[in-house]
Amino acid sequence: MRFRLTDDQQALRAGTRELLERCFGREALRAAVDAPGRLDRALWRTLGEAGFFALRLPETDGGVGLGLPEAVLVFEEAGRVLLPGPLVATHLAAGSVPGAAHGETVVAAVDGELAEWLDAADVVHGDASGAVPLRSVDPLTPLHRLPPTDRPGHTAGPPDPIAGPPDPVAVLLTAAEQVGTAGRVCELAVEHARAREQFGRPIGAFQAVQHLCADLLVRVEVARVAVYAAAVTGDPADIAAARLLADEAAVQGARDCLQVHGGMGFTWEADVHLHLKRAWVRARRAGGGAQGAELLAAGLPD
Repeated sequence: MRFRLTDDQQALRAGTRELLERCFGREALRAAVDAPGRLDRALWRTLGEAGFFALRLPETDGGVGLGLPEAVLVFEEAGRVLLPGPLVATHLAAGSVPGAAHGETVVAAVDGELAEWLDAADVVHGDASGAVPLRSVDPLTPLHRLPPTDRPGHTAGPPDPIAGPPDPVAVLLTAAEQVGTAGRVCELAVEHARAREQFGRPIGAFQAVQHLCADLLVRVEVARVAVYAAAVTGDPADIAAARLLADEAAVQGARDCLQVHGGMGFTWEADVHLHLKRAWVRARRAGGGAQGAELLAAGLPD
């Protein structure tokens, strides 16, 4: 299997990065942190106009007409800049919810016991009755906790296309976001190791720091290849494996990046702690952790 991106795919990735750097650069990121829970609707419409949500819709339906591999590249870039909002849910709803494809409608989805961006959404897929706001560890991801669906007196909502078992596409796009975070924290660690000096030398000259940075890079590349491969095959087991690798690369990578930064990494002036917190929240979405491991285990021979 060849993993070399085509010229069109490389152009898509470069164009997405340029768009996000222009519309959601570091100043916009810090502004979003200072206004937690508020979704920038102008940015959302800009994403819609750029085809972010309609990327996989057929051209006959007003979409871009691309496939899952291209969507993975776009969501990786979104994860790299910590783009906030229910990106995956709105992307999945682009073909069924009016206005979602063009960024005019924000769609959130109930995902197990946690739901993201309920108050900011125009449409919520799933039964959100009884949802209780939580103080989210990630200031860029407002959360609600939902009561168990089998509690006394609970009435299940109408059947929903996003409810039930996790959508493999949602699992994979979350993995792509995690790869974006993993790649970015690797860059941040290397940049800091080159610039920060101790005992008259850059800290990157010390073997312990070199090992941390090398481990970061290995995890990123392994997870990226797994996510790209799963986007090509579409196999649920491949997607589950890619998600587990991506979650590990993002969470452990952000932890190692903090280690390279030392105490500076925990301050609000640094971005690495934001990446770690978002990686924690994403890892709790359906399809990750024990759920992904159980899916892989079910496919093993007796």
